[in-house]
Amino acid sequence: MKAIRLKGSGGLERLTMVEAQEPGPPQQGEILVRLLANSLNYHDYLVALGKIRTAEGLIPLSDGAGIVESVGKGVTEFAVGDHVVSCFFPEWQNGEPVPSAVAKVPGDSSDGYAQEKVVRPAHWFTRAPKNYNHAEAATLPTAALTAWRALVSDGPLKAGETVLTLGTGGVSIFALQFAKMMGAVTIVTSSSDEKLARARTLSADHTINYKTYPNWSDQVLELTRGRGVDHVIEVGGPDTLPQSIRASRIGGHIEYIGVLTGFSGPIPTVELLARQVRLQGIQVGSRQQQIEMIRALDANDVKPAIDKTFPLKNLFEAFQYEAAGAHFGKICIEIAG
Repeated sequence: MKAIRLKGSGGLERLTMVEAQEPGPPQQGEILVRLLANSLNYHDYLVALGKIRTAEGLIPLSDGAGIVESVGKGVTEFAVGDHVVSCFFPEWQNGEPVPSAVAKVPGDSSDGYAQEKVVRPAHWFTRAPKNYNHAEAATLPTAALTAWRALVSDGPLKAGETVLTLGTGGVSIFALQFAKMMGAVTIVTSSSDEKLARARTLSADHTINYKTYPNWSDQVLELTRGRGVDHVIEVGGPDTLPQSIRASRIGGHIEYIGVLTGFSGPIPTVELLARQVRLQGIQVGSRQQQIEMIRALDANDVKPAIDKTFPLKNLFEAFQYEAAGAHFGKICIEIAG
């Protein structure tokens, strides 16, 4: 079977298509899944570049979706033919995160889903939404679940509240869609007027070009009549956090998710204290939260925004496209069936 492995050190040139051994039959509690799609995340890009250290020969990509081809003894949750999607933290089943639950990540600490077939414990997957194709389902485990946990599980978002999303990548666009699904008012930032226009087609209430308005928090405060927003989807990192704090209402919630502008930087602690903001680091979510999110998607007509799809053999080019930052929403990978 076809698979992508990371060979050597540093750079996307490590991505190597290989013939891998097909997995054996599933054992007790396992399922065999024919993978048909992946989606890309910034985490996957850092792994591919070698910025996150992994074992030699690792198979990358943390998001995978496909069809169950066989089940091992004791598996009752899935049957042959079921459409399934992977979990980012497969051992974090429910409850609060603990070190053991978040220690294992496919495509990072163990082989991921840039391959045609896998045998994994059944609890490493959930059912896919009923009306999703495989590429759409593959967008869910990292980006969608992060946005869901940030706003719904941990928010908790209420109808009528205001949500600010930074940028138009996968997490931010899912946050926009979930916020509108929950009856919130939304503000979206981007450096591209074209992307902002696309955000408005997804019912964004307000848009701000942060190149036109470098002090974009002023625009947010103006739009909210000085009050500030209830929730910020903060994917930028240290360079954007000061303005996110300023854009928040007193007692607001900043969901700190991304590090696109770097891994460390100064925090305006006086303003953070004065605004009594709840600053929460968030990294994806549990399997139970994924099940709850998919239940909500089944009940609502919400589909992911997929910018472009590449075949598995062109994973190098897909990462280059991601690095260019031209995408709106998600980039997907199609694995030949």
